[in-house]
Amino acid sequence: MATIETKRIRNIALLGHGGSGKTSLAESIIYMCGGTDRLGKVADGNTVCDYDPEEVKRGFSLSASLANVTWKDCKINILDTPGYLDFVGEAAQALRVADSAIIVVDGKAGIEVGTELAWNYVEDAGLPRAFFINKFDDNEARFARVLDSLHETFGKHICPLTIPMVKNGVVTGCIDLIDKIAHVFDNNGRHSVEVIPEESMEAVEKYREMLMEAVAGTNEDLMEKFFEGEEITYIEAINAVHEGIITGDIVPVFCGAATKLWGLWTLLDKITESFPRHTAKKVELDTNGDDVEIDPEGPASIFVFKTVADPFVGKMSFFKVMNGSVKRDMNLKNLTSGAGERLAHIYTIKGKAQNEVDELACGDIGMTAKLTSTNTNDTLTAQGDVKYSTINYPTPYMCRAMVPVSAADESKISQSIAKMMEEDRTLKYENNAETKQMLVYALGDMHLAVLATKLKARFGVNIKYDDPKIAYRERITKIVDVEGKHKKQNGGSGQYGHVKIRFAPGVEEGLTFSVSVVGGSVPKNFYPAVEKGLIDAMAKGVAGFPVVQLAADLYDGSYHDVDSDEISFKTAASIAYKKCLEQAAPVLLEPVGDLDITIPDNLVGDVMGDLNKRRGAVMGMDPAKKGFTTVHALAPKAELDDYPIALRAMSQGRGSFEYKVTGYDVVPGNISQKIVEAYKKSQEN
Repeated sequence: MATIETKRIRNIALLGHGGSGKTSLAESIIYMCGGTDRLGKVADGNTVCDYDPEEVKRGFSLSASLANVTWKDCKINILDTPGYLDFVGEAAQALRVADSAIIVVDGKAGIEVGTELAWNYVEDAGLPRAFFINKFDDNEARFARVLDSLHETFGKHICPLTIPMVKNGVVTGCIDLIDKIAHVFDNNGRHSVEVIPEESMEAVEKYREMLMEAVAGTNEDLMEKFFEGEEITYIEAINAVHEGIITGDIVPVFCGAATKLWGLWTLLDKITESFPRHTAKKVELDTNGDDVEIDPEGPASIFVFKTVADPFVGKMSFFKVMNGSVKRDMNLKNLTSGAGERLAHIYTIKGKAQNEVDELACGDIGMTAKLTSTNTNDTLTAQGDVKYSTINYPTPYMCRAMVPVSAADESKISQSIAKMMEEDRTLKYENNAETKQMLVYALGDMHLAVLATKLKARFGVNIKYDDPKIAYRERITKIVDVEGKHKKQNGGSGQYGHVKIRFAPGVEEGLTFSVSVVGGSVPKNFYPAVEKGLIDAMAKGVAGFPVVQLAADLYDGSYHDVDSDEISFKTAASIAYKKCLEQAAPVLLEPVGDLDITIPDNLVGDVMGDLNKRRGAVMGMDPAKKGFTTVHALAPKAELDDYPIALRAMSQGRGSFEYKVTGYDVVPGNISQKIVEAYKKSQEN
């Protein structure tokens, strides 16, 4: 198979709100381009892009999938992304290697939260973009209303390239505003070119004027022609749209009905004519944010943007050729690990289907398997030391404890979760030494549910989820003098240890031990045993949590010439410690931290009210991006277990937050009492 040249490659990411029709659009494009011999449906679970059993079961995308098609000698790599917030990391991966994005909008629902978020993601990625208004044939769809709202929400650069064609009051096709022709469709998706009907002419004139104004805004010569009333030629318009998309001066809007194949002909034509190739931006960014020139004829470099842990194939590494071209059996150096890797086989991907190729040109996307020292975000190169900028993933805060169903499951959890984290960088795993729990952090409850299913399906690991325990600590609040005496006689030599210790709140994190014994009442060789006894005892306080910031001064005691030993003095110190807890008014400490919440301005009151219920203290506010405010607060970790879900519900997914534990603070008495009582009850059982 001949290698596709860089100039004929287009990498398109599909984004949008869940249910807007991204996967249906991808499926229809694949079918129209001859990539499949039957048109799959999401509801039937037989689409090319949603092939994972869990995606088929749930009826929506869970991961970004890749499919390549050919349209008029152009190769189009489609990156279909999930629309649900729990899987936003997959969208970030796709955007890192896409050269442009199409945001799919439901023609009935109009702009939804996912539409706004998709725009923000694309904006942050700095990619050219377009909109596809889907389901425009539905009686409840209102193209004009949706287009107006896009224009109002996202700015003056929004302009239509195609609009619905209405005949006898019914949508029967779409009109190409540049070509000024109508594409009419039948129920099987076949289309014919017709003259624009009279009843659509008013809309054509209105929207073509909007388009030509946007076209004119791309350069001064066209602007002059536009204001002088001269006709902008077809070639001028096509070139201006191409340049306008690259620079962001034009954000084109297409319309169609993906499941019927309506409007896709024009969309594909414009993708090949006007959407940018990899070299259009001329440079890539390295990890320092510096420009790196793209050279299709230079030394080969690839960037790994996605990893899949396949139990049969092994680790699959999806990559984009950032520079030069790559060939089968090529040896590259991983600039992250320093290891050499051999690309024994390279493949192009269409859903789950793999097609082995000999070479991929600059800008193309492919996959290779079984790279031993390579992971997502790695740069592999034949020459030089340029590492490409990496994907920024959101921090997972939704925490649950993983409980293995059986001992066999427990032995396999660590290895299995490690493989899942190679694949999904929005997962985090921790074996917490304090709480003795295996904790997993994700972006939401659906994310966690999918993880459990994949662990079972791929690795045979069965888990249940439980509430994570809070790593509380304890601290005394009074100065007390106590005595600890251990005396035991069982015939022959016995045990004797006697200490008097003054306990006080300390400054250091652990034990601050001092000795002020005079007269040798406790021999020096037993001092370490006393200290060790206290350190061991501090592992548990009145509620079973470690005691911190404890100062202990050994000031007196006694010993026996024969019966005293280290164990005796360790035991005596432990007895003194227990008396200290009874008398020194210990309090419970909980982890607290800085909580920074970025939400739309109109939700600040709701968020602050919710923070009060969570025992949070607002420390200040700062303006964020346009229309958003960042609320700075101090909040206890115990109250934030469900916060990712709560904030998402309050803000409809528009809000985000960052949280970092910065210290410990005293737990209020009523809550502390319940925790102590629960601990004592558990000890009785």
